[in-house]
Amino acid sequence: MNNNYLGVVVYSKAGRDTDRKFVVLDIINDEYVYISDGDLRKVEKPKRKKIKHLFFTNIVFNDMISKRTVSNSEIRKFLQSLGTNKEA
Repeated sequence: MNNNYLGVVVYSKAGRDTDRKFVVLDIINDEYVYISDGDLRKVEKPKRKKIKHLFFTNIVFNDMISKRTVSNSEIRKFLQSLGTNKEA
């Protein structure tokens, strides 16, 4: 299991949420993580997503790592501040 996934900004590559930005909230196992965007997928009910269906960026939400608990509004504001470009 890779703990380096926590707080990383990801884009969905598959499903009805394709090309949406999310933040990795938790790691379930080697195949799945929990993700949230603070809008459609709230922190209280994150989406379970296969790692192979995600595009990982080099962008990390540092508040997620330092506080370990974040609010929906903090995630929304952070993701909106990134814009719409996919960054590797």
